[in-house]
Amino acid sequence: MEHSIDERLAELAARKERALHAGSERAVERQHGRGKMTARERIDYLLDDGSFQELDMLARSRMPGLTEDERPYTDGVVTGFGTIDGRRVCLFSQDPTVNGGSLGEVFGEKIHKVMDLAASIGVPMIGINDGGGARVQEGVVGLHYYGGIFRRNVASSGVVPQISVIMGSCAGGAVYSPAITDFVFMVQGTSHMFITGPDVVKTVTGEDVTLEELGGAMSHATKSGVATFVSADEKSCLDEVRYLLSFLPSNNLEEPDRSLSGDDPERETPELVDLMPASPNQPYDMKKVITAVADAGEYLEVHSHWAMSITCGFARIDGRVVGIVGNQPAVLAGVLDIDSSEKAARFVRTCDAFNVPLVTFVDVPGFMPGTDQEYGGIIRHGAKLLYAYCEATVPRVQVITRKAYGGAYVVMNSKSIGADLAYAWPSAELAVMGPQGAVEILYRRELAAAVDPAARRAELVEEYTERFATPYIAAERGYVDDVISPESTRRVLARSLAMLASKREDLPHRKHGNVPL
Repeated sequence: MEHSIDERLAELAARKERALHAGSERAVERQHGRGKMTARERIDYLLDDGSFQELDMLARSRMPGLTEDERPYTDGVVTGFGTIDGRRVCLFSQDPTVNGGSLGEVFGEKIHKVMDLAASIGVPMIGINDGGGARVQEGVVGLHYYGGIFRRNVASSGVVPQISVIMGSCAGGAVYSPAITDFVFMVQGTSHMFITGPDVVKTVTGEDVTLEELGGAMSHATKSGVATFVSADEKSCLDEVRYLLSFLPSNNLEEPDRSLSGDDPERETPELVDLMPASPNQPYDMKKVITAVADAGEYLEVHSHWAMSITCGFARIDGRVVGIVGNQPAVLAGVLDIDSSEKAARFVRTCDAFNVPLVTFVDVPGFMPGTDQEYGGIIRHGAKLLYAYCEATVPRVQVITRKAYGGAYVVMNSKSIGADLAYAWPSAELAVMGPQGAVEILYRRELAAAVDPAARRAELVEEYTERFATPYIAAERGYVDDVISPESTRRVLARSLAMLASKREDLPHRKHGNVPL
């Protein structure tokens, strides 16, 4: 029986209408009742208006024995491409109103296809996760397709930016894809990630823990370090995704867009002169240093709630995107411990993968002492940061603001491990250890025999500080390229980054290095 073109168009429209409303009204109402958007509403909010092109809209389950109603179009995930601020992206958005957003054969195939597309054309891949894990009724098939997602995550790692947005519960194997992407966004109150849920935890270990305590956004932001960013609601979360992408290139063969704000690169930063406390033992906020030198004071911090003795994030200096790593004297004196070493190492490698120059602000008293740290592997974890910096080929600039002691100084992007340019403020203290500790070791017998040990100790500390804990010895030997005034920091960084913009390095051929994981 022949059909006219109008009849065919009508059939197409009817099928697409069914796909657009594949989830029941009750399921949509339940989603809205939780303060959550639907899969399509999230896409429409994230992308530029009218830019979304859906793919595989009419795909549906091929399992035998299912009725029409049991084979909804889209199969529980919306996939496609569009633009954010005019830049191309690929994405998927899991739809909990269709099959609970669970992953089956067709669902998995759709995600594989859009991930392959993103990798082949070199654009960011964004995954909006809000599903129930593997579809139980399809058995091992779901697990197979999860494996395919993981393999594609790894193949695209360091090639295109991969962003995971958690907007529901991710459990079991479903958490591993987000865990191997570059950035993980979560929403307070509605996002959860865990390997096993509270009921299983209680059965196996006897621990009584709530869903929020076990896998909520703030738990992963403060304790596990899984969540890179946490937002109060879904819209602010998606706004943050757009903002993050403005600092990243589309792929590893491109550089981030330069965006001039009108902030004079020669601008002085006199506020930094007064920021440094008179006493070397008093804290100050390193983020004030960063915002002072950044264009318009803008700084997007990553992992802001985790391992807070170090701060990492993106900024611009003279329009150029930079990745910033800085010890935070306001938290544990800026010491390097297991978590802060891992946090910074991951960030350094991310910046290096996507051609983002690195600026490192150093005020580090050393590595955290103690049995907990030693038994937890501070040697191995600290080596991750050392490895990351040594491996990085992007432009690298170091600024020592105050303490730079021992191996921690070396690890924090020193000239000896490949920094292109290194600067120090007059307040910088470069030494094997702090003056107090050094005096106790060097002059132990003299202090024991002194009539007034406290007075003699103070004299020796002052002598040691003037002789060794200054930037000028390092400057004489070329370990720092210049000692600069804090008020000239922005100008010096802008000029340095402009000079290093054409830096290129040829690495020896190898399959890959063996980072101490």
